[in-house]
Amino acid sequence: MTELVYPPTRTVDAVEVMHGETIPDPYRWLENGDDTDTREWTERQNALTESYLARVPGRETIRRRLDELLAIGAISAPTPAHGRYFYQRRDGRQNQPVLYVRDGVEGVDRALVDPNALDPAGTTALDWYFPSDDGRLLAYGLSENGSEQSVLHVLDVEQRALLPDRIPRTRAADLAWLPDSSGFYYTRYPAPGEVPEGEEHYHRAIYFHALGTDPAADPLIHRPARKEFWPSVSVSPDGRWLLVGVARTFDQTDLYLGDRRAGLAPPLVSVAENLPASFEGEVAHGRLFLRTNIDAPTYRLYEVNPAHPERGHWRELVPPRPDAVLEGVRVLHHRLALSYLERASSRLRLTDLDGSLRHEIVLPTLGSLFGVSGEWDGDELFYGFSSYTVPPSVYRIDLARDEQTLWRRVEADVDPERFEVRQVQVESRDGTPVSMFLVHRRGLARTGEAPVYLTGYGGFNISMTPAFSRSLLLWLEHGGVVAIPNIRGGGEYGEAWHQGGMLGRKQNSFDDFVAAAEWLVREGYTRPGRLAAAGGSNGGLLMGAMLTQRPDLFGAVVVQVPLLDMLRYHRFLIARLWIPEYGSPDEPAEFAWLRAYSPYHHVRPGTAYPAVLLATAESDTRVDPMHARKMAARLQAATTSGRPVLLRLEARAGHGAGKPLSKVLDELTDTWTFVFSELGVEV
Repeated sequence: MTELVYPPTRTVDAVEVMHGETIPDPYRWLENGDDTDTREWTERQNALTESYLARVPGRETIRRRLDELLAIGAISAPTPAHGRYFYQRRDGRQNQPVLYVRDGVEGVDRALVDPNALDPAGTTALDWYFPSDDGRLLAYGLSENGSEQSVLHVLDVEQRALLPDRIPRTRAADLAWLPDSSGFYYTRYPAPGEVPEGEEHYHRAIYFHALGTDPAADPLIHRPARKEFWPSVSVSPDGRWLLVGVARTFDQTDLYLGDRRAGLAPPLVSVAENLPASFEGEVAHGRLFLRTNIDAPTYRLYEVNPAHPERGHWRELVPPRPDAVLEGVRVLHHRLALSYLERASSRLRLTDLDGSLRHEIVLPTLGSLFGVSGEWDGDELFYGFSSYTVPPSVYRIDLARDEQTLWRRVEADVDPERFEVRQVQVESRDGTPVSMFLVHRRGLARTGEAPVYLTGYGGFNISMTPAFSRSLLLWLEHGGVVAIPNIRGGGEYGEAWHQGGMLGRKQNSFDDFVAAAEWLVREGYTRPGRLAAAGGSNGGLLMGAMLTQRPDLFGAVVVQVPLLDMLRYHRFLIARLWIPEYGSPDEPAEFAWLRAYSPYHHVRPGTAYPAVLLATAESDTRVDPMHARKMAARLQAATTSGRPVLLRLEARAGHGAGKPLSKVLDELTDTWTFVFSELGVEV
């Protein structure tokens, strides 16, 4: 293709002095997404991207196959509630999953909440839902345009009739019903005017709502000490104990108990407070089951008497394992279901309530669990499972009979035997071993010419595990290799692994990813011109670092909803919440490590950058689109390679959650058209 002529982009003399260093910011004007000049500039960039990708041979073939693959449905594991089972399912080309209820294990499914019927454009999404303990009522949140700004609704399940209760500002709500379903504790954000302008994304607090009352009068139950802290709430099955969690950071959580015999908002007694660890729990059978990583980077499980929650009274039920991370605990009638990550792949164990091992559940293959669920007094356990080439399936275990059956699976014409899934180990710059999953056709010859799609995340204790991806099948079908390293900053190997890639150690994440890319070249899988890197959000920051630190190593880089200006990131949207992960540029020592890698500030004029696609969204309420706009402008002015630097800003879409299938198809068509074209893969 001919070299692109980019839309003209003006520069400004914006300069900021930070801790004695003068920082020029020539594209600061692009931070204001509402400015007319910014909108016009973005429209021209979108038009350029659209026209460039439209000329790629094979684009329509890619779109048709993606359309077929995306028609492979989706399913969640059910949430059981007194003989009713609530779960989500997306069939065929539905834009959004539908929430169903099934009466009885073998009953007939009824659609309860269908976002597709609410919005023909498909941009209304079901964000979350909580059935009451008796299954009679359902609280759920809806949002529009990918904003995740939920409005809470309450539904009578039997009549499928909405109650008048409606509560706005319930983004990512946590909710706990009272046992008699007369009301619930829940989290929400402040109303306009309740907090200083610009702080509406913070000050999340716990309230109580009695059904049929005015939500504006809901009493405040708990407001954390700082606006950035993130509270959660649950209630014991007998209604006595209120359990409040307060996440101070992504690796530090406080936990409190309140005896509701003292009232609706009982005094909260500390279970764990201001300790350098995470705590989460569930009160059932008259005791608190407490999962924590205090003095145990791979987590352990304690039993605590709620009436005497002092640490000296805790009793260890499940000790930490050196070879596996205890990811989750589900309390059942006579059992505990323990989900583990072992070498970044899921394991599932059943124990007695005292932690004594009964047996390990044999999972179908190397893969990932999702939605492990069951009732505290129930004798059944549900779990979902998928892998790279294994579509999602949900299984039910009858604990009384010790029998496992398939509850429901996603039907797909996919033959997993065509592909090979392997796990290898690479050595990072400092000698740290890093595991990596490889997926490709069986019998792949290492000629150094295979097109490789390398993706990663490496942050916020989030794990990259083997899960089903419809669009990656397109790549695999055309001889591509998928490579996913478990880099530091993630949670695959416990809290120590997370901390090894955060704050002043963030460079470790980047070094691990570079080591994975170099290993793929050195081992004869590919070469830089046939290697694409891709990541989103924190993974978009990772891609920005790859562009600026090793532009020679990649043929194409896809940077999705990214953080890139790390000297100003904390001033936009909810980004102050991420200071514990990245650090604050307002602090001299933390500024130094952020300045050392901030991708936007390391774009160098006269550098031959690889082909770049920066993708962001207009309604993103997490990462401001300004990062992608500023980076696109700077890269376009700096690169000498002649390879394209494209910006794609999508309207009526957000960070990714709740995106309708039609928009997913458009985005994936553009993304894979770009990757196929820039790596020279024929369709």
